Amino acid sequence: MAVAVNEPVAAVRPVPARHFVRLKLRVLGNNFRGQKWRVAMFVTGVLFGLWFAAIGFVLFALPGLADEPTYALLVAAFGGGLVVLGWVLLPLVFFGVDETLDPARFALLPLPRRSLVTGLFAAALVSVPAFAGLLALSGLVVTAGVIGGWSAAVVQAVGVVAGVLLCVAAARAMTSAFASMLRSRRVRDLAAVLLAVLAALLGPLQLLGVAAIQDADWDRLVPVAEVIGWTPFGAPWTAGIDLAEGRTWAAPVKLLVTAVTIVALLAWWSRSLESAMLGAVSSGPASTTKATAGGPVAQLFPGAARWLRRDRFGALVARETRYWWRDARRRANLITLAVIGLFVPAMVNFGGSGFTIDEQGISVTEGSSPVVVSLSMLFVGVLAAVTLANQFGFDGSAYAANIVAGVPGQVELRARMTAFSLYVLPLVVFVSLALTVVLGEPGWLGLSAGTLLATYGAGLAVNSYLSVLGAYDLPETSNPFAMNSGAGVARSFLTLLSMVVSAVAALPMVLAAALLGDVWLWLAFPVGAAYGVGAALLGAYLAGDVLDRRQPELLTTVTPNR
Repeated sequence: MAVAVNEPVAAVRPVPARHFVRLKLRVLGNNFRGQKWRVAMFVTGVLFGLWFAAIGFVLFALPGLADEPTYALLVAAFGGGLVVLGWVLLPLVFFGVDETLDPARFALLPLPRRSLVTGLFAAALVSVPAFAGLLALSGLVVTAGVIGGWSAAVVQAVGVVAGVLLCVAAARAMTSAFASMLRSRRVRDLAAVLLAVLAALLGPLQLLGVAAIQDADWDRLVPVAEVIGWTPFGAPWTAGIDLAEGRTWAAPVKLLVTAVTIVALLAWWSRSLESAMLGAVSSGPASTTKATAGGPVAQLFPGAARWLRRDRFGALVARETRYWWRDARRRANLITLAVIGLFVPAMVNFGGSGFTIDEQGISVTEGSSPVVVSLSMLFVGVLAAVTLANQFGFDGSAYAANIVAGVPGQVELRARMTAFSLYVLPLVVFVSLALTVVLGEPGWLGLSAGTLLATYGAGLAVNSYLSVLGAYDLPETSNPFAMNSGAGVARSFLTLLSMVVSAVAALPMVLAAALLGDVWLWLAFPVGAAYGVGAALLGAYLAGDVLDRRQPELLTTVTPNR
């Protein structure tokens, strides 16, 4: 039967958010099938989430249980504000975000942007962190109920739910927007600005925090808590507290502030979501590249690697050097490392107490000391090398090319160490030089640089083993902060193990600074440099043999499951 061509087409029905939730649960189930380690990691993550949720519930309910209404506003504003700040920053720095539903998979489907954002947002709420946060922050409902009765408890329950929605929306918007920026070469300028701002804020923020803790006059913090309570960081958590304390008009206003913020964050997320679906951004007009002397092969070697020989080792170093700057996921780790490298020495050496070891034992001294400098450099060196704990996971299925080419494990690991060090060693020199200049102790330059080099070299050796034995796959997505379900727990355990073992391996440098005194100021740099280089080469030699035996298993482990 013929159909008229002008017959009206049936309207496309909108896709409910529950379908995205069901899709995520089905994908999770398929990912867990036959992957016992993923199931174990997921269960471990659930147990840790429940543990932290129980602790948070008690802390947020403590003002009500202890009948201390004075501190209810402080706990709600400062504690809730820290929770929101953690949801914003921790996915960028440490945990990443669960992208079981990759936005790029929906690029070819005729889905309205509103339906896509709503569905992905609903799917993001079905997660262990969101559930644990909801349980922990429910302690505020107890506090509000004890102080102001059932009406305050109901309002606070609405505020807690709205606050969790705010946290998830903020995390998604920040990671998606930052991922879009990292795909652009212009992020170099952005990273420089961010580092400058962070470095400028370190001193004032630290002095403010130390002064507040030392004074311990909590009444002086009440005005600050009131101000935070009117911002998105504290509005959802203080609405019920305000109602309990008689400020009835403030509760709906704060809930409105929270709702407007959630809508604004989702709108921001929707703008960067299209870029995430396409997987690329415009890099601007094409520029003409000058011909490089030496032919096409020389053009494959970036400027920092032009000194390398044109052999297998040099080619691997050149490839890794380009990847570390052009791959958004690797570049995010470099930026994080740069921020931590500036933050930790400033925090340790300018805001705390040091200690010395003498005949009477360990004594505490104000300000910095050679031992404190060594400890701060120890921490920076450990964090500098921990990025390589899953270095093969960055490659994914592309690692098959190295196996087919027959690259020896020792050559592979030494090349990866060299390429990564081309970016890290300038930071080592800068941090050591800046610290000694600011402290006014130029004689400590060798101490700081030597400790940092020794720790970094030991970390390279430790992470070479971990990258071969404890690798895990990363999702194939344009978001550099995305993690597979269960991989966040694996990354946390792998990072913790790497930091502990690397710190133990470099601990003799700190003990030497404490025991040898001024003599160590002259020996620290040559001994530390030799220790670091020797440890890295030994690690590449030993882990290279393990890599030669485990190449097929490693490729299977780091290949993402479709």
